[in-house]
Amino acid sequence: MSLLEPHNLPFAVAIGLLLFIAIMQVTGIGDLFEADADVDLDFAPDGGGSFDIDAELDPSDAVSASGFMDGLLSLIGLGKVPFLIWLATLLVVFAGIGVSGQALVQSLLGAPFDALAAGGLAGIAALPINGVLVRPLSAILPKDESSAIHTSNLIRRDAVIQTGTARAGSPARGKVVDQFGQPHFVMVEPHDPELAFSEGETVLIVRRQAQTFYAIRYENPLLGPE
Repeated sequence: MSLLEPHNLPFAVAIGLLLFIAIMQVTGIGDLFEADADVDLDFAPDGGGSFDIDAELDPSDAVSASGFMDGLLSLIGLGKVPFLIWLATLLVVFAGIGVSGQALVQSLLGAPFDALAAGGLAGIAALPINGVLVRPLSAILPKDESSAIHTSNLIRRDAVIQTGTARAGSPARGKVVDQFGQPHFVMVEPHDPELAFSEGETVLIVRRQAQTFYAIRYENPLLGPE
């Protein structure tokens, strides 16, 4: 049974997504998609005041909801390993269950399930199975929680422009090494809109706005003369 047959379309898409994730990790593009988990519930209107969002919640309801979510996340293994590893194993399990299940159904019934139905059934089965599989992975993967940093901590650090030229409104990919020696790949623009940073140039990050980091050109005595 071919992966490219119409009834196996969800599983072909899963394998394609898995390859895309692998390419992102190999090229370093995956680091550009780091999302901040901070949520600010204070809203400031133009007049300068602020609105605070208050909600009343029964403590027993909060505990119950928290316990349910913790149990659900534990069942599917989310949080046991880095998210991309969890997602990659889920895609493999999903595709494996789906293709083998379709082959079994076709041998028994003479025809496979519809692609949508097969995808739904495989997804339901894949989540708990993936949860079981990632638990041993969490025991052998290196623990790096102590070196995890917020991307705002990259401010006031050097960035080396990797590809292209950074101009105002047209950021370029830059490499920043944090205090733990871990590289981060971010999008860099000049703080001064009149400047442009060329490939290979080292600059100093001075601020961040959304996912773009703004940098200045400066004299760093550690860089030495060119």
